[in-house]
Amino acid sequence: MATILANGISTPFFDSGRSSPLMSSATNSTLHEKFIQSRRSVIAYGTDAQTHTCEPGSTVLVAGATGGVGQLVAAKLLERGYTVKALSRSREKTKTLLGDAPHLEVVYGDMRQPETLTEAMDKVDAVCCCTGTTAFPSKRWDGGNTPEQTDYIGVKHLIDAAAASEGLKRFILTTSAGVDRSNQFPFIILNAFGVLKYKKMAEDALRASGVPYTILRPNRLTDGPYTSYDLNTLLKGVSGERQDIQLTLEDDQVGETSRIAVAEAIVQCLTAPETTNAVFSIGSRPGPGPGQDAKAWQTLFRSIL
Repeated sequence: MATILANGISTPFFDSGRSSPLMSSATNSTLHEKFIQSRRSVIAYGTDAQTHTCEPGSTVLVAGATGGVGQLVAAKLLERGYTVKALSRSREKTKTLLGDAPHLEVVYGDMRQPETLTEAMDKVDAVCCCTGTTAFPSKRWDGGNTPEQTDYIGVKHLIDAAAASEGLKRFILTTSAGVDRSNQFPFIILNAFGVLKYKKMAEDALRASGVPYTILRPNRLTDGPYTSYDLNTLLKGVSGERQDIQLTLEDDQVGETSRIAVAEAIVQCLTAPETTNAVFSIGSRPGPGPGQDAKAWQTLFRSIL
């Protein structure tokens, strides 16, 4: 992963019981046991697990909807009949970027200010959190958009708002590859200003919240960002020859992950009960992939979960 970039980092993972430096071994063990129990519940009681799925027609709050992955998620959700609430600190900027698509509502909310999130969470069935900033100091840090504020504090506020809301079926969080390898090369360089540490802290907060969750950890992000494209153009994008998907249950991948693949995985997780309370890594590799085929994604999920 020597080619990993400072921006756009995320990967999926399963906590196999190894203690996180940010969690005590007892807490880590408890969360691991909860994961095992929830996984058994999904496998043995599939109908119960359906309560954590969101079919088209549901309302999904997308945080980071103007970013490279979030914009793709919003476009894909709208295409398939979901109602999208795009969380934004600037309604004007978001409307300019996303347009006035039917079933799209731009709602104000600043994740650094928890009091602004209650109204945004009203009547929301699921949350897709695709926020992030650069790993190293840049213009994107202006206004307090540092890794600590963006990748942990803001996400923690959104998790708290989700936990306090009624009827939430899923919280899908995109973090990064390397969150469990931040002391290894090249991730130790990427984590120089704490971006991986804060992403891991957000993961731990979500797993401890009691909210049904899915965590995806992509590798270095490719394809885009397409932040100057309209929604219809976004939907036509493909990942070249690297359309096959690799999923693993450890933070063990290196390489690249297409933003298109990450966005598609997020949308597919909403209707896949087996991904409830799951954490996994996702990478792109040469070959044909599942595309938008829900059955192919289900087979892929079930092959590791």
